[in-house]
Amino acid sequence: MTARAFVSGCSGLTLTLDERAFFRDADPWGLILFGRNIASHDQIAALTADFREAVGRDDAAVLIDQEGGRVQRLRPPLARPHPPAARYGALHAIDPQAAVAAARAGAELIAGELAALGVTVDCLPVLDLPTEGMTQAIGDRAYADTPEGVAALGRAVINGLLAGGVAPVIKHMPGHGRATVDSHYQLPTVTADRATLEASDFEPFRRLADCPIGMTGHIVFEAIDPDRPATLSPVVIGEIVRGHIGFDGLLLSDDLSMKALSGPVGESAARALAAGCDIALHCNGEMGEMLQVAAAAPRLAGRSAARASDALAAASGRRAGDLVALAEERDRLLERASA
Repeated sequence: MTARAFVSGCSGLTLTLDERAFFRDADPWGLILFGRNIASHDQIAALTADFREAVGRDDAAVLIDQEGGRVQRLRPPLARPHPPAARYGALHAIDPQAAVAAARAGAELIAGELAALGVTVDCLPVLDLPTEGMTQAIGDRAYADTPEGVAALGRAVINGLLAGGVAPVIKHMPGHGRATVDSHYQLPTVTADRATLEASDFEPFRRLADCPIGMTGHIVFEAIDPDRPATLSPVVIGEIVRGHIGFDGLLLSDDLSMKALSGPVGESAARALAAGCDIALHCNGEMGEMLQVAAAAPRLAGRSAARASDALAAASGRRAGDLVALAEERDRLLERASA
């Protein structure tokens, strides 16, 4: 029997008895880790193993946001410090070939650190194209200021993560770079016309549409669907994500507990899945909300089930190279941008 079409967080460093029972009964496709779930290597490995035992699937997905810079759940001494995306962009402006090599090495290094702890999916790379006045929720998480630069560095990160045995996630589809408010707290609205968006914001995603997993953004595009954010919009998902961009991989919603979405979280989960998301993502670890999301999520079936299987298979059996050598290569290349 396939898993249910949602990913859940948990509350702490170990699963509570209630959480273990919930995961056993609700059978989510995956678990996502945050800082509250991280204390030591042994603890993380035990937590991921306990989750997989609860759901009865050795290959159950475990996700994390390990980008580098501000968004790095594993931090020293548990992992090496990783630079923000903009550091690679600065190098790309003066030496594109070196920047691509650095980004790939950096991503393979991240994958090696994650895979050793049982983490199989990293919510990276961010393909949002920065614009003047954008919210600093993106800021230096953006790789470059052109679609070509974002796509080149995003491709390098995808390749590095896959080489290291971790599945990548392109986000936030179809583009969060024009948002002027943080969707963690408010719902952004973009007023740019469709032709402009297709030529700029959507383009990095179109170029990397073969990535095995993608994540939506909670953002309204007035020119496409003025009434619903992308996560809840069958128009945006159907016409843009699956249509213009051509993405046919596993589509996750962004975190349904973010304040950009209003109303009961279970209703948001149902609407996201009805709109075309394959997986409803819920992160805050609050049991009452977890139960609502689980109740709204059916078993994965049909094309969604195939996408979920393909997503995990994309990186299965691969292993990162020498992590010390990868770190040295990344840092040596990045020094050119700061010289």
